[in-house]
Formats: sequence, C-alpha cells, structure tokens
Amino acid sequence: MTQELTTTATTGEPTPSRPGWWREAVIYQVYVRSFADGDGDGIGDLPGIRARLPYVKELGADAVWLTPFYLSPQADGGYDVADYRRVDPLFGSLSDADELVREAHRLGLRVIVDIVPNHTSDQHPWFRAALAGGPERERYHFRPGRGARGQLPPNDWESVFGGPAWTRAPGGDWYLHLFAPEQPDLDWDHPAVRAEFDSVLRFWLDLGVDGFRVDVAHGMVKAAGLPDIGASEQASLIGSQVLPFFDQDGVHEIHRSWRTLLDSYGGERIAVAEAWAPSAERLALYVRPDELHQAFNFQFLTCDWDAEAMRATVDASLAATGAVGAPTTWVLSNHDVVRHVTRYGGGARGLRRARAAALFTLALPGSAYLYQGEELGLPEVTDLPDEVRQDPAFHRAAGQDGFRDGCRVPIPWTPDEPSYGFGGARPWLPQPASWRRLSVASQSGDPHSTLELYRAALALRRELPGLGDGTMSWLPAPEGVLAFARPGFACTVNTLDRAVQFPLPGRLLLATTAVECGARGVLLPRESAVWWAI
Repeated sequence: MTQELTTTATTGEPTPSRPGWWREAVIYQVYVRSFADGDGDGIGDLPGIRARLPYVKELGADAVWLTPFYLSPQADGGYDVADYRRVDPLFGSLSDADELVREAHRLGLRVIVDIVPNHTSDQHPWFRAALAGGPERERYHFRPGRGARGQLPPNDWESVFGGPAWTRAPGGDWYLHLFAPEQPDLDWDHPAVRAEFDSVLRFWLDLGVDGFRVDVAHGMVKAAGLPDIGASEQASLIGSQVLPFFDQDGVHEIHRSWRTLLDSYGGERIAVAEAWAPSAERLALYVRPDELHQAFNFQFLTCDWDAEAMRATVDASLAATGAVGAPTTWVLSNHDVVRHVTRYGGGARGLRRARAAALFTLALPGSAYLYQGEELGLPEVTDLPDEVRQDPAFHRAAGQDGFRDGCRVPIPWTPDEPSYGFGGARPWLPQPASWRRLSVASQSGDPHSTLELYRAALALRRELPGLGDGTMSWLPAPEGVLAFARPGFACTVNTLDRAVQFPLPGRLLLATTAVECGARGVLLPRESAVWWAI
C-alpha cells in the first residue's frame, strides 16, 4: 500500500555544489525518535525534525541522514518495516516527509534515508502471506528443522541479538532471522525481492531524497546451503571474519545494480553501506567505482584511544579505499554503539578525548558522519530503568546489555523546559538531570563548549581548501602524539595523559583546550587536538 502525497509542488533540488559532494560531506545522523518531537507525544517525528533543520545547517553539516520512519510495529526501533512506502503515523505522514525534504533542500541540506533490505517486519504483507502458506514463502528463508521431528533449528546460526537465528513457524518449518524474530530475513535469490526494492528506491528518489543508508548491506546474501558455522557466540565474530550469512561476495552484484539505478537520476544521488567486514580491503569492495559511494568505517569507530592504533587504522583505511578510488568515511558514534564520550573513559577524561577525536576526525581526508548529540558532548546513559528499555537485544538473552537504548535518549535543546525542549512532558526515554547544562541553548555562545568547538571546526573545514577530500602526510612526532599535514594545514593530537613539548607547526587555528606557544615550540595539553595553518 502506498500513501498519496497531498501536495502538487515539484520535489526541488538541494543547493548546487561541486561534483562528488559526498566525497567530503559532513553528514549529520538524526535518530528520528530522539531528535525533536513536533506533536508533544514524547516521541520524535518528521515535523519536529523539519523545525530543527536550521540548527543542523548552522552547525555546518552538508546533509542529514534519517533513521527509518516507515510503517512499523517498532519491534526494533523501526528497522522492522511493514510497508516501505508509508510513513508510520507515529512520525507523521508522507506529506510531512515531502515537506521535510523540500525544507532541507531550501536550506542547502541533502537528505539521506535508511533502507532496510535484509529483512522485513513479521507484519509485512509478504510474511503474513508466507505464514498462511502463500507463494510469498519463497521470498524468505523457510527450512525444515533437524532432528527426528524437526524440533531443532536448521543450522547453528545465532541471532546478532542473542539466541538462535531461527524461529519455528506454525506448520513446523523454521524461518531465519539474523536479528529479532520479528525481523524475518528476505531471500535475495528471489526475483520478486529484487524487483520490489528497485521500486522502493525509485519511490523515494522520485520524492526527492538524495540517497540511502543501506542497513546490513553485508547481509543480504547467504552462503549456498546455509552451512553450519561450528562456533558459538557468533556475534563476536562479526567484522573479524567472513561468515556464511555476512559479507558474502554475492552482495556486490546487488549493489552494482543499485548503483546503476542511482546513476539514472540527476543530482548525484548516493548510497552508503552499513557493512561490517573483516578488513579494510574487504570493506573497500563495497565502494568500487560501480558499487556504492561510501561505506561506514567501523574499524575507525572501534579503534582504541591509542596513537599507534589510530594511525594504523587511518593508514589501512586510506590505502584500501584509495585503491578503488573511493573516499574514506570517518565515524565515532551512531545509534547502535556506546557514545564515544563514554567509550573513551567517561567523565572529564572521556570528554577531553571525545573533543580531540572530533578535531582529528574532521581533519582527515574524506567524509565524516556525526551522530546527533555528539556535538553536545553527550555521554551514554547507563542507568536507564529496565522497564523503559526498548532495545530487543536487552530482552533477548542473557549477556545482552541493551546499551543501544543509552545512546538513543532524546537530546536536550533548552535547560528549563519540560524534556529540555525536546517536546512533550515525558520523552520516550528519560533524560538525565545533568543534561540541562549540556543543552543546545546552554552551550550556544560559550566559546569553551563542545557545541561551539564543532561549529568552529565545521566552519573552518568549509573555508580551508586543504580540508575535505584530498591527501595527507604524517609528520614526525613523539610517541603518543599524532601529527599530519594537509595542504596549508596541520593537525596535532596528544593522546597521552600528560602535556608534550612539540615544535611549533604554524599559526594556531583551533584547539580543544588552551594551548601555550612560545619560543621553544608548543606545549600540547594532555588528551587534546590542535589545528594549525602552515
């Protein structure tokens, strides 16, 4: 079923930019539930986002990426889609989506939306028909069980959320779900699946979106015969080796066909892969010239706060993507991982490191993704009551800590209003009292705030010709310090818990904390980053 637009206006285009805008874009991720609530029900929505787009523009981003807002039972935050062409009433209407895209384009922002092709909701019409014995059954992975009475799962695959990746359906057969049981995996060998997603992509491209973030881009194809893995705790293997359900070579043919579709539209429409691969070289396969435009660099996201490890990750990432002519993407946080203020140690230390990591990231060649609230220095919320948690990983099995709720708490806009200006008296997840001082209004105009640091960095990134896409070279530096140069620019990062003397690289442009420069050079503060004009 498709919702109808109530407007007759044209879709409009974003402000023109130089070719390959995505090669150096700063893309701001909006977790729809938690960005801004326009109707006061405590849940973020599309009208709320539209009203706050000027904030994203002022921050200095080039585009916004919206998490799923499609019709969904919300078993996994909207990543269980029941209808890919309808907006869930929880978030608004199709007209709201249309108006959001137009407003973003008016402001010069591009819009990227999520597409979820690995699985549907168990409430999708296809799956409901499959359970009723219809031919749609062939569009999913149904298999007879093992054991004398078929009482055992067809193989030993485990869900990413914990427990077996199979659920027994009425009638006795089992269906595959690499995530929650409410998210049955599609069989991409079936031509109807491929045709349907081509149609879905065209639907949103025709509405005017500028691209797609492809959820589980590495999981759409399974190894022939669905072989056993022979290992337990398989979630820990993701990203470290090729698994029979992830990073199969067959996914690339799908992505090539999608690239052809995207290229048939004007305006440089793009796709970015959420792909976990065991190496930078495997990840680079997703961004070959005839495949997707970008892939999230999870090796960088998961890298420890260690100068040697950080440099090695940057080198491996740039070498791999450079070999296929693609830009590298840099990301520190998203809606699926612990916020990096907390990952880096939490408290004052975690914030120091997070601020330094931000300047480091934004100075590297390529494109950067920012997760809503990181520009405010938000930490992970680790003390949510069990009864408010909604992450299926928390409820699925022992050992699942449900941290994804902690990074999804609605962001604070003002210090004094109910829900800190998010909207409504009671947001869907409670906000800590300490976030009052971290709100947008509290930090705006404060030159020492994390928000103003991000604004200044993004403004300089636009102004300086040496930033964005291009080359870099490492500079000599003592152990624990990272230093690199770009045309007319240098960046230094001190990862140590003590100040380090360093030769003066040039004229100071921006720093995460006060810096002492003198005749002997510069004293780089502990766990800090500095930008220099050279």
